Amino acid sequence: QVQLVESGGGLVQAGGSLRLSCAASGSIFSPYIMAWYRQAPGKQRELVAVIRSGGSTNYGDSVKGRFTISRDNAKNTVYLQMNSLEPEDTAVYYCNVHLFVGPKGDYWGQGTQVTVSS
Repeated sequence: QVQLVESGGGLVQAGGSLRLSCAASGSIFSPYIMAWYRQAPGKQRELVAVIRSGGSTNYGDSVKGRFTISRDNAKNTVYLQMNSLEPEDTAVYYCNVHLFVGPKGDYWGQGTQVTVSS
């Protein structure tokens, strides 16, 4: 029904930047919410950032001012620009799409590893 393909993870030094992308395909009908979550070893999955169809955004407290979420509705793609990365940002990052129409519900990407070295 809905497939999410993530890209852009990797290894970066503290203070560096990475950009994650997530392309959604399948039965995607507006409006829908797109978001990024992350999960570090031994910790619960947490919300990083969310963006709604109209463009409004929210961020987790730990990434405010450093990360920027954006989306291209024509491509059903969401991006996460991560600047001033810290070792504490090391985690698997997951793309999420929440659909309100069609195949309603939450869909998840396979996850992409982000590792920040000190």
